Amino acid sequence: MLSEEHVPETGGVAQPRATGTSIIRALRVVEAVAAAGDGVTPKAIARRLGIPLPSVYRVIGTLVEEGYLVRLQEVRGYGLGHRVVQLHRSLAEQVRPSAPVREVLHDVHTTAGAAAYLVVLRAADIVVAHVDDCAEHPRPGPMRVGEPVAPHATAAGKAVLADLRPGPLAAFVARRRGSRDAVLPAVDAPELHRIHRRGTAVEVSEYQPGTAGVAAAVHAPGGAVRGALGVSVSCADLDARGPELERVVREAARRATDCAAPG
Repeated sequence: MLSEEHVPETGGVAQPRATGTSIIRALRVVEAVAAAGDGVTPKAIARRLGIPLPSVYRVIGTLVEEGYLVRLQEVRGYGLGHRVVQLHRSLAEQVRPSAPVREVLHDVHTTAGAAAYLVVLRAADIVVAHVDDCAEHPRPGPMRVGEPVAPHATAAGKAVLADLRPGPLAAFVARRRGSRDAVLPAVDAPELHRIHRRGTAVEVSEYQPGTAGVAAAVHAPGGAVRGALGVSVSCADLDARGPELERVVREAARRATDCAAPG
C-alpha cells in the first residue's frame, strides 16, 4: 500500500519510510468505506476519491492485512474491520472521566431529571467524554461518547470557549481552521463575555431541534479549562425551570472541578 522512500538513519543504514501522501490516501480509503457502508467496491472507491484503481487495490490489500478493512464475500465488497472499532474504544476510554466525576453526572441526571454529560477539550475538538441518561431523559441524538460536538452550537462548547484565556482561545481557533473537517464560525466575543460573567451557557434548538442545553465550564487545578458539564432537556423544560437548571449545572461543574484537585 505505502510508497516508500529511503532516508539515512544513524549509522548510515537506509530505512523505508511511508510518505505523507500514501498515509493520507490510506486514511481516505478507510473514510470512503465508512461513508459508503458494507459492500463498496474498489472501483467505487477509486471513482469517489479520484485515485487510480491499481493504487486503490494496493491500499485495500494492506488495510485488509492490518485489520482496518474486511472483504465481505456475501456482498462482494469491503467493509470496516475490527481495528477501527478498537481505535474508537481506545479513544472513548482515554477521555472517560474518573469515577467521582461520573458520580457527579449521575447525581445531576437523577436529581435534575435531565440527561447529563461531560465534554473535554482535546486539541481542535470538544469531545463527548461521558453521558448519563435514560429512556425518560435521553441525550440528544447526535451526542455520542468519543465524538466531537460543534463548539458554537452546544451549550458545553460555548461554555468551554467562554472560559478559555485569550491565548488558548486563539490557539484553539487556529487549530480548528487548520483542520480539514473542523468548522468554527467567527467567535462572538460579546456573547462569550456574557457567558463567562454568568457562569453558564445556554442553547435552544441549535444542536438538535426541540432540545435545549445548559452547561458550565470545568477547570483543571491550575485554572485552565478542561471541558464542560451540561444537561440536555426539552425547550419547554428549559422555559419552566431554566434558573434551577443553571444553578444545578454551576454547582455540578464546581464539584467536577474539585474532583480533579490534589489531596
